[in-house]
Amino acid sequence: MNALDDIKWNEAGLVPAIAQDADTGTVLMMAWMNRDALAETLETQRAVYYSRSRKRLWRKGEQSGHYQKVSDVRLDCDGDTVLLQVTQHGGIACHTGRYSCFYRGYNGEQWRAIEAVVKDPSEIYG
Repeated sequence: MNALDDIKWNEAGLVPAIAQDADTGTVLMMAWMNRDALAETLETQRAVYYSRSRKRLWRKGEQSGHYQKVSDVRLDCDGDTVLLQVTQHGGIACHTGRYSCFYRGYNGEQWRAIEAVVKDPSEIYG
């Protein structure tokens, strides 16, 4: 796929991917994609990432059921970051059971949770 040749992949063959709620603009998460993950995402319109810890493709929602339907894919000006605009099915993007992975805010002294857990992760993952 020629469009993938326009991506500036890092030394590990990965590119950061930001998932943003297509309706609200809320940033849900950041993950990594390799060439196969991005190609599958573009083909299926469902978010697929690359898990660095598992060293394999990670089809978002494969365990939790909380998948992301992709409505738009954009590449930044430097060609080194991908933005996915998604509909988050199940209302939970984070493995902590929250809507967004960006659930902590800085209060001037420390980071604190400012977003509630939607569902206990033990209920999601067993």
